Amino acid sequence: ASNSWLRRVESICRKHEILLIVDDIQAGIGRTGTFFSFEPSDIKPNIVTLSKSLSASGLPMSVVLFDRDLDRFWSPGEHNGTFRGNNLAFSTATEALKRYWSTPDFQDQVVRKAKYLKNQLESIAAEYGDLFTLKGRGLMVGLSCKKPEVAALIKDQCFHNQLMVETCGPRDEVVKFFPALNAPEKVIGDAMEILRKSIEESL
Repeated sequence: ASNSWLRRVESICRKHEILLIVDDIQAGIGRTGTFFSFEPSDIKPNIVTLSKSLSASGLPMSVVLFDRDLDRFWSPGEHNGTFRGNNLAFSTATEALKRYWSTPDFQDQVVRKAKYLKNQLESIAAEYGDLFTLKGRGLMVGLSCKKPEVAALIKDQCFHNQLMVETCGPRDEVVKFFPALNAPEKVIGDAMEILRKSIEESL
């Protein structure tokens, strides 16, 4: 979603007194280059959901962040269920927040790697005319193929060449790349070489 679109949605919510909820389970925790995916849009959601990489250890953990003035709707302990975290996940999440997000250093690294990945994908796309277009932001990007069957071929060939990628989009037409935020740039570069080879073998 574009920043202008998000701001329009926020405006509609404010006008009609609707709570603005952002699902940052996949796009948050630095995946798009900022801790929260919506930061560049300057919107202020009432509720934000986070999960997945939050525990920084693969342990199950989810949190719901909300405005203080919404806190009056729940009594202590009322908002819980099977999705809640466990003591070990809370410990690893706390350590990860301290280690990676207490200074801008880690975010700066993510931004640099995202720029490198984007340049690599743009270079690959340029070699094939209008067959591919780049989608996404940060380390949450993909090559959108004009034909979904091409995306499937590339995905399978990447797997054959020992690179795991998935497809997404309404027609599974996007070959997506979600490298680990702490992946070294060389690993991302090696993956892009495998991608180049896989595309050549698929077309």
